[in-house]
Amino acid sequence: MDAADTHDLIRVLGARENNLKDVSVELPKRRLTVFTGVSGSGKSSLVFGTIAAESQRLINETYSAFVQGFMPTLARPDVDVLDGLTTAIIVDQQRMGADPRSTVGTATDAGAMLRILFSRLGQPHIGPPGAFSFNVPSVRAAGAITVQRGTDAKAEKVTFTRTGGMCPRCEGRGSVSDIDLTALYDDSKSINEGAITIPGYSVDGWYGRILGGCGFFDADKPIRRFTKAELAALLHKEPTKIKVEGINLTYEGLIPKLQKSMLAKDREAMQPHIRAFVDRAVTFTVCPECDGTRLAEAARSSLIGGRSIADVCAMQLSDLADWVGELDEPTVAPLLTALRHTLDSFAEIGLGYLSLDRPSGTLSGGEAQRVKMIRQLGSALTDVTYVFDEPTTGLHPHDIARMNGLLRRLRDKGNTVLVVEHKPEMIAIADHVIDLGPGAGADGGTVCFEGTVDGLRASGTVTGRHLDDRAALKKTVRTPTGRLEIRGASTHNLHDVDVDIPLGVLVVVTGVAGSGKSSLVHGSIPADAGVVSIDQTPIRGSRRSNPATYTGLLEPIRKAFAKANGVKPALFSANSSGACPACNGAGVIYTDLAMMAGVASTCEECDGKRFDASVLEYRFGGHDISEVLAMSVADAEEFFGSGQARTPAAHTILRRLADVGLGYLGLGQPLTTLSGGERQRLKLATRMGDKGAVHVLDEPTAGLHLADVEQLLGLLDRLVDGGTSVIVVEHHQAVMAHADWIIDLGPGAGHDGGRIVSEGTPADLVAARSTLTGEHLAAYVGA
Repeated sequence: MDAADTHDLIRVLGARENNLKDVSVELPKRRLTVFTGVSGSGKSSLVFGTIAAESQRLINETYSAFVQGFMPTLARPDVDVLDGLTTAIIVDQQRMGADPRSTVGTATDAGAMLRILFSRLGQPHIGPPGAFSFNVPSVRAAGAITVQRGTDAKAEKVTFTRTGGMCPRCEGRGSVSDIDLTALYDDSKSINEGAITIPGYSVDGWYGRILGGCGFFDADKPIRRFTKAELAALLHKEPTKIKVEGINLTYEGLIPKLQKSMLAKDREAMQPHIRAFVDRAVTFTVCPECDGTRLAEAARSSLIGGRSIADVCAMQLSDLADWVGELDEPTVAPLLTALRHTLDSFAEIGLGYLSLDRPSGTLSGGEAQRVKMIRQLGSALTDVTYVFDEPTTGLHPHDIARMNGLLRRLRDKGNTVLVVEHKPEMIAIADHVIDLGPGAGADGGTVCFEGTVDGLRASGTVTGRHLDDRAALKKTVRTPTGRLEIRGASTHNLHDVDVDIPLGVLVVVTGVAGSGKSSLVHGSIPADAGVVSIDQTPIRGSRRSNPATYTGLLEPIRKAFAKANGVKPALFSANSSGACPACNGAGVIYTDLAMMAGVASTCEECDGKRFDASVLEYRFGGHDISEVLAMSVADAEEFFGSGQARTPAAHTILRRLADVGLGYLGLGQPLTTLSGGERQRLKLATRMGDKGAVHVLDEPTAGLHLADVEQLLGLLDRLVDGGTSVIVVEHHQAVMAHADWIIDLGPGAGHDGGRIVSEGTPADLVAARSTLTGEHLAAYVGA
C-alpha cells in the first residue's frame, strides 16, 4: 500500500476549546459523520471551533503577510494534535446581512449573470451590466483636466457619464419614507424646554447644546411660533460649519440627520427604543417612481422576449429557470448554461419558491444556509471537508429526505461531510456518529459514544435513549377562549387567506418550507392584538455581554448590592465605574498582533474577575459581585430565592432561565461562548417576561436536542395554562402532536402554497391524512 493512501482519518487529540475536556476522536474521511448531544454539550466547539477553525487558519497562512492583514485572524484552537485535515468549507446558519440593498440575486451571483444577459440581449440596448444594477447610480461629470505634453501643460475640457440602474427617487431601496413631524418634536415647547422627542436628543445632551447654540433660530421660542425660515433651518438645513461653546462643529437639519443616522440602518439591527421611535415616526411606502423594483426607468425599458429585468427578478425561481431554458442564443450560451445550473440548484435544494428580488435579510436561518449550499452543489472539488450546522433547521419532514440526498451526494463525490444535527431522520443516514455530553456547559465536553447509528441506539446515552422517542397525541385538547380573526391575508404568497386562530390554547402553524407560515403569522396578525413575537433573529453580543446583562438580570442585582452597601449601583458593573482599571472590565488583556492571531492573557490586576479591588470588598448575602456572576443560573436561583439575599426581581428572571433549560449557564459567561441553541433559549426566556396576550414563537425547537424538546413542551403548557395564547410556527412532529389546534398551509411552496389545506386538532389531521403534514405526523405517532 502506498504511504499516500494511509491518511484515511482526521485525528483530534486533546481538544480543550470552550467546555471540551481533552477530547480525542478519529473521524473517517470520505464518510458522513454526524455530531449529536444536548445543546451546549460541545458539538460546535469540536466541529467549528477546533477542526474547521484550524483548517481555515492553515489555509490563511499560505497567503502573504500583506494579504493576511486583510483577513480575519484566527487563533490556533486549544488542541494538542490535529492530523489529516483537509480544506474545510463551512456552511453555517448565520443569517445573511440584513442590508436593504442585499437580495437573493446579489447574494448568489444569479443577479450578476442576469445583468450581463440583459446588457447583451436586451432591446433597446442601454449600456453595460452596471446599467441594470440598482446599486449603481447614474453619474454625469464635466470639468477641465491638465494634460502634460513635454514641457507644455494644456487644459482640456472633458465630460464623463456612467449609466447606472439605481432608481433616483428611492436610491435603489424600493421604498420611500415619509416622516411624521409630530413624532420629532412637541411644537408647544421651545428647544430649551425639551421640545425634541428623538431618542438621544435631550436638552442636556450634545445635540441639545448644538440646537440651542447654533443661532439659526430662537431656542427659547415655542416651535409653533417659528417663522418658515426658522422651521426650515431646524428641519432641512444643509450641513453648515458653526461654532458652539468654542468648538467647531457641523450643524445639519433634523430630517437629513435622521436619514443618515437612523433610516439608512436596517430596522432589525436597531436598538429596541430606536426601533420603536422609527416605527412611530416613519411610514415606508412603495416607491411611486419605480413601483418597488428599485430600478431606473431605462433599466426597466430594456426587454428580452417582452420581459424586463425587474419582471424576471420578481418571478418565482422555478419559473425563471424554465424561462432561461427557453432562450436559445448561441452568443451567450456559456452564460445561459451557468445561470440555468444555478437556478436548477435552487429548485433541487427546495428553494424554488424564492425570487431574486427577495431581500436577503428576510430569509430564515435555514433558508440562508441552503442559499449558501447552492455554491457547493455543482462544485468539481473532491476530498474537501464540508461542515454543516443543523441543515434541517426550517425544513418540513417532507423536505428532510431531499436534504439527506444532497449530503449523500457530496459524500459520494469523495468528500468528508461533518454535520451537527439533532433530528433523528438525519442521524439515521450517518456512517459514523459522535455523541457528546453527557450534559451541557460544565457537565458536557466529553465523548459519550463513537460508532454506528445502531451502536448509538444501544448505547444508553441521552441521545441513544431519546433517538426513537415518539410523542403521543394528547387524549384531550383545551377549549379555546376566543379567536383572532385574520381576513384577506395576502402578504407574499398568501392567496386571500381567511382564518380564525383560536386563543387560550397552543396553536401550531405548519406546512412545507415556503408555504406561507411566517407570512401568515408575522405579516398578517393585526397590530393591535397585543402580540409578543419571538423570532429567529440571532441575538447580538460582544465578549462584554453575558446572560446577566442581556436578560436585564444585572439591574436588580446591582441595586441590591448598592442598597446593602450604601453606594451607587454603577460600581457593580464591569462596563461602568466598577471596572478594573487595568483591563477596563474585560478580565483579559488583548494584544493585537496584526496578521498573527491576537493573544489574550488574564489580567494580573483583577485576576480575571473584571472588577476593581475596592468593589470586591462590598458583599451581599456573603458574596461579592464577581462571585455572584460566577454562579450558575441554578445556584443563583437558590441564592436570590430565600434568606437575606432574597431579591424577587432577580429570582423571577432566573426562574425563567431555568424553565428554558439554561440552569447550567454561568451568569457572567460571555455571550460569544454560547451555542446557537443556547442563544435562542436565552432570547426566549427574556421575551417571555414581556407583557402580551399572545406569544408568537418561530421554530423554538431550532438547536434543541430531543431531550430538551420535552422541557420546551412543558414550558409552552405552563404559558398557556397561565392565560397566554401561544402560536408556534414549527415543523417538529413532537410539538405538532402536543398542540391543541393545527393550521396547515400548502399544499406546496411559493405560488403552489399560500392556502390553508387543513385546520383542526392533531387527531383530526392524523385521521384524515389528507396533507403532507398529516401523513408525516401519522407515521411519527405510529397511527
